[in-house]
Amino acid sequence: MTATTTAPLAATPARTVRQPSARLRAWATRAPLLPALVFMIVVTQLPFVATLVISFFDWNALYPKARRFTGLDNYRQVLTDADLRHSVWTTVLLTAAVVLASLVIGLALALLLDRRFRGRGIVRTLLIAPFLVVPVAAALLWKHVLYNPEYGLLNGLLHSVGGPQPDWVSRTPLLAVEASLVWQWTPFMMLILLAGLQSRDQQQIEAARVDGASDWQIFRHLTLPHLRRYLELGALLGSIYIVQNFDAVFTITSGGLGTANLPYTVYQSFYQAHENGLASAAGVLVVIGSIVIATFALRVVSSLFREEVSRA
Repeated sequence: MTATTTAPLAATPARTVRQPSARLRAWATRAPLLPALVFMIVVTQLPFVATLVISFFDWNALYPKARRFTGLDNYRQVLTDADLRHSVWTTVLLTAAVVLASLVIGLALALLLDRRFRGRGIVRTLLIAPFLVVPVAAALLWKHVLYNPEYGLLNGLLHSVGGPQPDWVSRTPLLAVEASLVWQWTPFMMLILLAGLQSRDQQQIEAARVDGASDWQIFRHLTLPHLRRYLELGALLGSIYIVQNFDAVFTITSGGLGTANLPYTVYQSFYQAHENGLASAAGVLVVIGSIVIATFALRVVSSLFREEVSRA
């Protein structure tokens, strides 16, 4: 009798489920952000590229057919023209004065709000209010309600004590613009510095008090070094916004009396002189300056985040 042998059945290979690659998962996570990215590129980057291209042309809007490529001549004119150089200097002076004054006053207000007292919430809300006012409305408020020589509050107070009645905008034009900007940007600096004060190590401060340190010594050796990063962040962010300020200069002085900063000069070149190429070159320089300042600001923010993570 012949024995029959049965061949063993071959093992059926198990079906492997393909896992999505890490790159595919990353793209799936970022997909909802793509419409916003495309919108941002269309709205911001494409106009900037167009402005950059126009800045290399001698292009007057009144004579569109006479435009010609001039290379870097527009940039050379921006950097060598006396009026444009003066507007650059005015921009630097205006930005530095407003940022420094806002930081000093903001630090004083932050130290006040860091203490506990009755009505602190109401005081904090009132101090933040100027930052929430529309910039043009704030400039109009200072121009007509405070600076007006006939019915302004400043001259009203001086009249009540028998003082002079000066025309503030005509006598101190740049200071008038700076005061309105300091009033509006001090709450911004105050909020940043207040956040820094509330992130201090309270145990370290209490230990210093136990050792007999005075309030000034605590502020000088503990609080101020801790606030250094926050002061840098406030100065950099404030510079980014104030160097581009147009509303206060346009509303209060209309760029006259030596207050025309670089953004106002760009406006004059584009809308009044119709020099599209020259205005584009000045605008590109403003953007480059803002990018340089923003780069330092991002580094400061990153260092702050690293410090917070290391403490946690």
